[in-house]
Amino acid sequence: MRSAILCASFYGAVMISKNQLKLIRQLGQKKYRKQFNQYLVQGEKNVLELLNSPLKAVDIFATEAFINTYQAQYLGINFICAEEELLTKASTLVSNNAAIAIVNMPQAAQLQTSGLILALDGVSDPGNLGTIIRVADWYGIKHIVTSTDSADAYNPKTISATMGSFVRVSVSQVDLPAHLATLKLPIYGAFLDGENVHNTQFTGSGVLLMGSESHGIREACAKLVTDKITIPAFGQAESLNVAMATGIILDNFKRQA
Repeated sequence: MRSAILCASFYGAVMISKNQLKLIRQLGQKKYRKQFNQYLVQGEKNVLELLNSPLKAVDIFATEAFINTYQAQYLGINFICAEEELLTKASTLVSNNAAIAIVNMPQAAQLQTSGLILALDGVSDPGNLGTIIRVADWYGIKHIVTSTDSADAYNPKTISATMGSFVRVSVSQVDLPAHLATLKLPIYGAFLDGENVHNTQFTGSGVLLMGSESHGIREACAKLVTDKITIPAFGQAESLNVAMATGIILDNFKRQA
């Protein structure tokens, strides 16, 4: 009950220090994430997913209620008690009333060369990337490769949008055209003028290449595509969100698995 006693005292007693608060705010920016080799995980669900994973949490700043509920389950974790109002101010989220974790970057994942590979060309919106990570997790994909100008997988908005899937799906930024050129696999690229995905005969292994909503798959990657595919439209919408489109095509892959 030590944490409860400390938190209940005036001003919370165990407070986030100025340096810790500064670090939390800095880790909202990519340059500091690279400098310190750390990133943020925020909100109760994502922090709990983190605690149940092999990833290493350096510090977890949490409310009295969070600590009292979970501390006994996670011995050895450095919990630091903080008032809810301070957590909300420190967080990059609109509302964060439970916890913020500082996490060490994992080691780079080995690039996949077989099976179903998901590749993203210029998907620059962190929310879209986070949702795609969540979709990949649903379909059992453990690793995603992206172009170097795609969104940062450790952006707080990306992590938040994964809804915890960041602990099971790794993301590598690579020279995407060069990497795709090394793979001896069919590359299925999503284009408006491709073959109906419902009629496509997918192989057991291959690359699903998705482009951004604004630019699609760019020329350097497009020339490597072996099979152009598309999702047929039955209404008047101009386009689909890239995360939604990724889920639809992955479902067609998996139905043939």
